Amino acid sequence: MPSPALPADATLASAPFDLEKQVGYQLRRIVALLGAEITHRVEPLDLTDAQWKPLLRLLLGQEGTVAALARSCHMDAGGMTRLLDRLEAKGLCTRVRSAQDRRVVHTELTDAGRTVAAQLPAIFEALQAQALQGFSAAEVAQLLAFTQRIRENLQALAPALDGASASCYEHPAP
Repeated sequence: MPSPALPADATLASAPFDLEKQVGYQLRRIVALLGAEITHRVEPLDLTDAQWKPLLRLLLGQEGTVAALARSCHMDAGGMTRLLDRLEAKGLCTRVRSAQDRRVVHTELTDAGRTVAAQLPAIFEALQAQALQGFSAAEVAQLLAFTQRIRENLQALAPALDGASASCYEHPAP
């Protein structure tokens, strides 16, 4: 595969590529750090990184079909089914086949699942407060506006994505 052409004004004396100055690289590092800390904080609830995501979505009243949970948690339907098997074995959720369409399976929190899931927002709010320590309310609002613009710019690059593929990024995990 041929290497991409350099811009006409590029020279070998140009400044070297600095990975640390790449927004995507910095965002990925932040996501990795947040993910590791979330994993640590949900361990006392006997949850894994994958398991808290559908529980929180169900707590927040988002659509609870297996297919919708899979999309919103960035998983395939088979992986979500296996994950829900584990959550059901822990007594945290239950699945009910739709009476209107037997192909559709709805997932609901059990009382124990609601108790566990109800603790998640406070965990995420505390982590966000620590991550944004030293930021003013105006700076937080500006940061959110900047990240929204980046997301919109990137979504505009991929108009070929169908609604289902694009929508899975509309509600990322905290």
